[in-house]
Amino acid sequence: MAFLLSPLGRVLGALAVTASLMGLSWLHGYQQGAASERQAILTRSVEVLRERTKVDDQIRDMDAAGLCTALGGVFEDGSCQ
Repeated sequence: MAFLLSPLGRVLGALAVTASLMGLSWLHGYQQGAASERQAILTRSVEVLRERTKVDDQIRDMDAAGLCTALGGVFEDGSCQ
């Protein structure tokens, strides 16, 4: 107990408290950054799914020739047969 009341004990105690607060601050910032990245990934996934749904809706009713033409043809001369 006497060590904590000495000048060296007070300095070491203050350093310990400061290090603890800095560590907690870093941990909080890290967790906030990770949550932000998860949100950004989820938002991008939803956007990609919506784009995919639009493409699926466009090609669902196409016949083989229409799909071939939309893709630019598959033969060397660009024609779809």
